[in-house]
Amino acid sequence: MHLRRLVARTFWAFSRWKLVSEPAPDRPTVLIGAPHTSNWDFVFMLAISWRLGMHIRWLGKKSLFRGWRGPIMLRLGGIPVDRDAPSRVVTDVLERIRSGDVFGLVVTPDGTRKGHTHWKSGFYRIAREAGLPVTLGYVDRTTMTTGLGPTIELTGDVSADMDRIRTFYADKSGHTPENRVEPRLREELSA
Repeated sequence: MHLRRLVARTFWAFSRWKLVSEPAPDRPTVLIGAPHTSNWDFVFMLAISWRLGMHIRWLGKKSLFRGWRGPIMLRLGGIPVDRDAPSRVVTDVLERIRSGDVFGLVVTPDGTRKGHTHWKSGFYRIAREAGLPVTLGYVDRTTMTTGLGPTIELTGDVSADMDRIRTFYADKSGHTPENRVEPRLREELSA
């Protein structure tokens, strides 16, 4: 852990970006990484969590864990997701929480590719099923800042909860602003 903090301190000392953050949560949480507009967000996520001393786990498609990358991704906190059986992720997360593991489960609900019209609702379902709060992590190119925002409890009223999330992210542009997706779930679009 000391090496990670040293790496993070060095990163923030030389980066053009500034870490502007609320303290890391002291209990398990679902950590939204948004707007997720670039693969650089992975570097920011590691630098934020290592600087704040936060133990994180993150979800990644299982192809990221093949070959030589697998052990590295697992060591960095990755949890491979089999898109053919996504419900197993919730079970795995719940088992980790019950074992006393305190971590932030990083979920990027909007993706880096252009053309998305909404966020994926997995973060919301995991948080509700596991009884976890949601911490709003961010990247904002307009201010060259990144960090953790507030941690909120979800109410189950999807529209009201997403309104709170939209309010926080309204002025956050992401690393590559043209790839930003408005924080809106498909469930809201179909309602």
